[in-house]
Amino acid sequence: MIILTTDMDSVPWIKHGFFTRRGGISGGIYGQLNCGLGSNDHPDHVFANRARVAETLEIKPENLVTVHQVHSAKVVTVSESFAGKSVPEADAMVTETPGIGLAVLTADCAPVLLTCRRKKIIGAAHAGWRGAFDGLLQATVQKMQDLGAEDIAAAIGPCIGPKSYEVDRIFYDRFMQQSNANGAFFADSSKKGHHIFDLPGYVASVLKKSGVADVFDTARDTLAEPEVFFSYRRTTLNKEPDYGRQMSVITLV
Repeated sequence: MIILTTDMDSVPWIKHGFFTRRGGISGGIYGQLNCGLGSNDHPDHVFANRARVAETLEIKPENLVTVHQVHSAKVVTVSESFAGKSVPEADAMVTETPGIGLAVLTADCAPVLLTCRRKKIIGAAHAGWRGAFDGLLQATVQKMQDLGAEDIAAAIGPCIGPKSYEVDRIFYDRFMQQSNANGAFFADSSKKGHHIFDLPGYVASVLKKSGVADVFDTARDTLAEPEVFFSYRRTTLNKEPDYGRQMSVITLV
């Protein structure tokens, strides 16, 4: 099992980890640590993989919390496990409850884990381009601040990298209409009418503008490392029928 962490671990009351596809029991295109119930992998395999993630961070499996991710800007406050209850539609969570593992699932989108350095308050966000563009990260920071957070740090996990994310002109124009400063996150593509988008760079910029003091980045590209990460874009390019999801988790101890 490969788990990536960042200097955010210097905060004494958190544990966090960006899990890769290594170390689980799923097979085929889902090998090995597929944690996505939205995939067509056998649910028993997915639950077993999630249990391994929980055990690694010393969380009860039932306290490993995920939401129904819909590429929104919605954030929910979590005070207890969703086990046996309906799961809300959202793309970020915050909590001040120890023992709850806030977990997001990704396969190119940016997982963002956040912590307050002065109080026991944490957050986790599934930041695809749409959510990041629509204000998900600002809303997550604000929700943490509503709980009393200050001096927030964030870590960006593996996502499609700044040399891999080819987008069309419509995508580029949307960001430029938001702000001319967004041009800094685009480079020319060899394909006519296309650009290369720096998703982690954009996410980091939004976090800093939202008042996050320190932003750490694992700087790992999901598309470029097929043996280590799942990637929706790679699945699409290879015309594969489905794909797994890696999990990123933060918890208060």
